[in-house]
Amino acid sequence: MGELKKWRDEKWVRIGTDGSIKGECGTSKNKKNPDRCLPLKKAKSMSKSQLAATAKKKKQEGGSKKQVVSNTSAAKVTKKYTKR
Repeated sequence: MGELKKWRDEKWVRIGTDGSIKGECGTSKNKKNPDRCLPLKKAKSMSKSQLAATAKKKKQEGGSKKQVVSNTSAAKVTKKYTKR
């Protein structure tokens, strides 16, 4: 099975700057500065403040037209949180 197929089979969710799960990834209304997306399993393993921190980082740096904004260290997605 290809890596893209595995990625699509995971449930990815949008994280708001308040640290809450806002819905499915890709449903953000602000297409020019979208919300942070993480696998649901990873999002549930993090505290609300950790989720808020990575979402705020995405919003701040994404607003400056940066295409790729890295996660905070707590939000790094590893194989532990993905289907492999």
